[in-house]
Amino acid sequence: MDLGVRWKLHGDGRTPAPGAVVRPDERLSWPRTVGLGAQHVVAMFGASFVAPVLMGLDPNLAIMMSGVATVIFLLATRGRVPSYLGCSLSFVGVAAVIRAQGGTSATVTGAVFVVGIALFLVGLAVQRFGARIIHATMPPIVTGAVVMLIGFNLAPVTATTYWPQDQWTALFVMLFTGLAVVCLRGFWSRVAIFLGLLFGYGLSWASDRIFGKIHSVDASGKLTDHWRLDLSGVGRADWIGLPSFHGPSFQWSAILVALPVVIALVAENAGHVKAVGEMTGTRLDDRLGTAISADGVASMLSTAVGGPPNTTYSENIGVMAATRVYSTAAYWAAAGFALLFGVCPKFGAIVAAIPGGVLGGITVILYGMIGLLGAQIWTNAKVDLRNPLNLVPAAAGIIIGVGNVSMKFTDTFSLSGIALGTLVVITGYHCLRAFAPAHLKTQEPLLDEGTSTYDTEEESESGQRAKS
Repeated sequence: MDLGVRWKLHGDGRTPAPGAVVRPDERLSWPRTVGLGAQHVVAMFGASFVAPVLMGLDPNLAIMMSGVATVIFLLATRGRVPSYLGCSLSFVGVAAVIRAQGGTSATVTGAVFVVGIALFLVGLAVQRFGARIIHATMPPIVTGAVVMLIGFNLAPVTATTYWPQDQWTALFVMLFTGLAVVCLRGFWSRVAIFLGLLFGYGLSWASDRIFGKIHSVDASGKLTDHWRLDLSGVGRADWIGLPSFHGPSFQWSAILVALPVVIALVAENAGHVKAVGEMTGTRLDDRLGTAISADGVASMLSTAVGGPPNTTYSENIGVMAATRVYSTAAYWAAAGFALLFGVCPKFGAIVAAIPGGVLGGITVILYGMIGLLGAQIWTNAKVDLRNPLNLVPAAAGIIIGVGNVSMKFTDTFSLSGIALGTLVVITGYHCLRAFAPAHLKTQEPLLDEGTSTYDTEEESESGQRAKS
C-alpha cells in the first residue's frame, strides 16, 4: 500500500529549477526539508497557539495533537495533499458560548468531538456521492453566511474580555499587526500574527517596567492592579513533560451550538484542496472526501484526549506558494517539530502567558478576518445579493448570529446565536427556494469552483508556473 512516504530527490536537492515546483512526491535535501518543516511550524504558530488559549484549552496539548493530526491527514491522503492541520479558529466563538452557559473544558471538547464525527460522515458522503452533495445542501450563499456569522459572533469577546484588560496595548498591537499584514511580503506577511504576538509581548514587558502595574480588569474580569505580563508560570513549568489530558463530556445544548461549524470546516477543506491542486497543476477533486474525513478523524482523536479540533491552514498554503515547495516530506518534518514542542511545558507556559491586551489587538483583526472569509466565499462564487432568495435568509441569519438572538422552546431548551442563525440560513434558504418563482432560482456555482478563499496573487502566479 502506497502511504505517500517515499519521495524522489528534486534536481540537485538545493532549490527548485527555474519555473518548476517541488511536487508533493518530491523533496529537497533532508537538511533543507527539515528547515522548511520548521518554517511551516512558525507560519502556523500565531493562529494555532492563539486559538487554544482563547478556547481555554492546553496549548501544549494543542500543538502536540496538531502534529498527530497532520500525520493522520498525510497518511489518509496518501501524500497527495500537502497540508498542516492546526487548531481551528472557527470554534473559538463556540467555546465562548459554551463556557458562558456554564460549560467546562470537557463540555467544549465533547461538543467538538461530535462535530468531528459529523465532519467524518460528510467526508464519507462526498466520497460516495461526489462533491455535488455539498453543493446541493450548502450552496455558497449558505456557506458564506454561516462563516460570516461565526466570525462576527466573536466581536463581543474582544470588546468585553480582552480589549478592556489593556486598551492601549491592544490598540498598538492591532496597528502593528495590520501594518505587518499589509506592508511585509512573502513569508513575513504569512507570520504577521506571530510577529504581532512578539511585539505585544515586548510592549507589555516595557510598559510594566516604565509605568508599573495597570489598573484594569484581569483575565477573570475583576478590576485589580496587576502586571500586564505575568511570567511566574513560566518559571514553575518543567522543560520536559506531558500536557494535561482529559476526556470529553457531552451536553445537547453545547453540541447544538457547535454543529454549525461543520459548514465552515467543509468550506475550508474544499478551498484548501482546490488551491493546492491549482498550484501544483494536479487535479485533486477525488481527494476532497478523503481530506474532509481525515480532518474529522484527526479532530475526534484530538478532542477525545482534551485537545482542540483541527483544520487545514491557509498560512502554510502561503509558505508553499512563496517557496514553490509542495513536498509532503516538509510536513512530516513539521509534525515532528510539533510533537517535540508538545512535550515542553515551559513552552506552553510562555504561550499561556500572552497578555489580555495583546489578545485584544490580535483578535480584532483575526475575528474580523474569519467573518470576512464568508464575504470572500460570496465574491468567489459570484453570489447575487440582489436576488431576494439569497438576500433574505442570509440577512436574517447573520443578524441573529451577530446579535446573539435567543429563542426559547421549553424551560430547558433554547437556541441562540450561532446555532439559531445557522438554522435560519439553511432552512430559510431551502424553504424559500421551494416556493420561489423560477426566475429567482439561478444556478449556483460549485463550492470549490475557481480559486479558493486562500487565493492570493502569489498563489495564482505559482499556479500558472505549475501549469506551464
